[in-house]
Amino acid sequence: MANHKATKKDVRQAAKRREKNRYYGKTTRNAIRDFKEVNEKAAAGDKMPQIAAMVDKLAKRGIIHKNKASNLKSKLAKRVNALA
Repeated sequence: MANHKATKKDVRQAAKRREKNRYYGKTTRNAIRDFKEVNEKAAAGDKMPQIAAMVDKLAKRGIIHKNKASNLKSKLAKRVNALA
């Protein structure tokens, strides 16, 4: 690491951003995991918009790619529709 004030500040900022991104990503992954355990179509249908919003926010923040977000939402929607 260089001994410039700006470089040191950038390292601090990057660490903060990394922690926030890890938090958002992990929270969303946990929500998806819990969502996959739901076996009732009504309950899954109610949770789907919340999960989709979380995934969209990850893509908007640049934590995951927009195509990855789209694929995740598609798989989750298929799962909801497959429930009887």
